[in-house]
This record gives sequence, structure tokens and C-alpha cells, in this order.
Amino acid sequence: MSFHDAVVPAYLQMLNSVTGLLTKAEAHCAAKKIDPSVLLGARLFPDMLPLSRQIQLVCDFAAKGCARLAHSEVPSTPDTETSFAELKQRLAKTIDYVKSFKPAQFEGADARDVTFPAGPDKSITMKGQQFLSSFSLPNFYFHAATTHGILRHNGVEIGKRDFMGTN
Repeated sequence: MSFHDAVVPAYLQMLNSVTGLLTKAEAHCAAKKIDPSVLLGARLFPDMLPLSRQIQLVCDFAAKGCARLAHSEVPSTPDTETSFAELKQRLAKTIDYVKSFKPAQFEGADARDVTFPAGPDKSITMKGQQFLSSFSLPNFYFHAATTHGILRHNGVEIGKRDFMGTN
């Protein structure tokens, strides 16, 4: 399996599933007459980030993960989304961006150095394989799973198949 095949499909599967989760969340709000901002601001616990930020981070970890592994310019996306439509648009743009990466861009990426910020005044350098398996994918899946958890906790009728994007 190429490194591209280990990276891009994993990001795309979850980006598409999160898009599906948002579609169901939007329908849930309409059916239950819930102000969408209530659900978009929902958290699993007060010290955790709200749903909208979880989705922004899902997008960031996918886009920035691909860019760093391919040694491309890392995109900067302001976190300004406040509606389901805006978040779905961000997901769609991220999906298009991730799809734009070609297998050749990932050749040797597993052994290349990847440097990324780890706080305001610190950076970390890892080999590509370690960056992917120890940092980028775990963070990506954490925020995708937290998105699912927030929605499920708030009564949106979703399950594991929705999370996996197979529903």
C-alpha cells in the first residue's frame, strides 16, 4: 500500500461521515424545533470545545496533515463558521483539498521530517509515519468521535454506521 493510500482515504472517509452527521443534525434541529446554534454550541463537558469547533478541527487535521506529509504549503482557514451550511461548506472544501493530493506527493513521506507547531512557542519534528500514526490521525479521529458523541448525547439519531460513513 502506498503512503498516499494510507493517508487520503482515511481522511476522506471521516470527512464524508462528519458531513453526513451534520446533515442528520440539521434535520434533527428542524424536526424538534431546536435553534441550530444550541446544537452547534453543545459540548460533552464544560471544559471541552463545542460542536462547531470540533468540526473545524476535523477539517484542520485532515488538510494540514496532508499538506505537512506532502511538504506543501499548510493552509490557514479562519474559524468563522456559525451555521450548519457554513460548516458543511468547510467540510466540502476540505474534501476537495484532500482529494487534490496525488500519490507522487506522498512518495517518501513516511521517512521525511515533518515539523509542526506544538503550542505558541514550540514545534515538534517527527518522521512522516510517526507524525501520521502518533499525532495527525489520533487527533483527527478524536475530534470526529467527539463530534459524533456530542450529537448522539443531544438526541440526534445516529450510530456507529453513521460514524463510519456506511449508513
